[in-house]
Amino acid sequence: MSALSPTTAGFLIVGTLLLLLATGMPIAFALGLAAIAGLLVANGIGVFEVLAETMFAGIGNLAYVSIPMFVLMGAAVAATPAGKDLYEALDRWLNRVPGGLVLSNIGACAIFSGMTGSSPATCAAIGKMGIPEMLKRGYPASVATGSICAGGTLGILIPPSVTMIVYGIATETSIGRLFLAGVMPGLMLTAMFMTWALIDCKRKGFRFDDMGTRFTFGQKLAALPRVTPFIIIIVGTLYVLYGGVATPSEAAGAGAFLTLGVVIIMYRLFRPKPIIDIFSSTMRESIMIMMIMASAELFAFALSSLFITQTVASTIASLEVNRWVLMGIINAFLLVAGMFLPPVAIIVMSAPLLFPIVVSSGFDPYWFAVILTINMEIGLITPPVGLNLFVVNAIAPQVPTQQVLWGSLPYVIAMVIGIVILCIFPGIATWLPDAVMGPAM
Repeated sequence: MSALSPTTAGFLIVGTLLLLLATGMPIAFALGLAAIAGLLVANGIGVFEVLAETMFAGIGNLAYVSIPMFVLMGAAVAATPAGKDLYEALDRWLNRVPGGLVLSNIGACAIFSGMTGSSPATCAAIGKMGIPEMLKRGYPASVATGSICAGGTLGILIPPSVTMIVYGIATETSIGRLFLAGVMPGLMLTAMFMTWALIDCKRKGFRFDDMGTRFTFGQKLAALPRVTPFIIIIVGTLYVLYGGVATPSEAAGAGAFLTLGVVIIMYRLFRPKPIIDIFSSTMRESIMIMMIMASAELFAFALSSLFITQTVASTIASLEVNRWVLMGIINAFLLVAGMFLPPVAIIVMSAPLLFPIVVSSGFDPYWFAVILTINMEIGLITPPVGLNLFVVNAIAPQVPTQQVLWGSLPYVIAMVIGIVILCIFPGIATWLPDAVMGPAM
């Protein structure tokens, strides 16, 4: 047994993790090394006997097969002009609406999220077309960049979502129900983002007089054939999942196969190189996710072995506070953690700690999954590790980072308001899963 007190061990591990992250070390390695450091100090060199087994156990679940399949779907779409086609189709239908271009960008982010399940991919694919076009038409730079930063975060909420898959496996909850729980909140945030973008444009003196080129009804219809197959694949994948036709892994595999087939035929990717690039991108991202999950599992094992998790859980459970105050504390923890760590790592590490507390306090676990995910979305656009900020900065280097940040912060406030709304009206998250799959047991 460790000679260190749980408090001392906790400070040691967390301090080591923050120090390693400050050096710029990849998150997976920082998590693993911090865990090993804590276990070595506490239990000696014998801990190496369980490291490999513990890390493998973190990813040795058949349900995780769905993750690389959904990543493959996203890579196939991101490697082609699919994002450009989606963006142009929405622009043709909304270009005569005041602020239609910014609405097109956020709407494209929401739909593209359903194709990829990835926030950075969504941000990059739509931002490459949307930001230059908005700047060219005179939209304020903070609106152009902030709307893409925020819109990209929808990738981890609107299904299919890798974050929801990891949460479902970590907490042994239904992945199909989790996907459904993210639909209505995702649409709610999309509407809130669009509303703020228009208000911000008017507040900064932008006039919607120039609505862009007028397109005929035929030209609008001509833009749909390239987008429709992807929408059908998304709807079909979700249907077989929710209809009990297939497991999440089988649905993901079928969706990946169909998506790859569509992009090869539609965009004539008949040469080997584009296909190799798609699979290479899929392998890199999948390995990165799995490495983070394995290291996060080791980190969680270290916290549990040194009784840090149990001590924190018992401390929180012993607090004689209203359950909503408790939920406020949990949200504050998730917000801070999201500023430093990716969603996958936070879920794997915190689920064993938070899930029993949340359920015992009378909160719906599927509702909480949405609350957790929105917190992770906020982390994607807040410093110091706001991934979407860096993606947008690479797309539009002419826009100062400070301006990108200030343009994104109002959307953070919108997401906080969204969390409050979900706390007041939890049915926004739970109604659709209950309607489609019946009440949760």
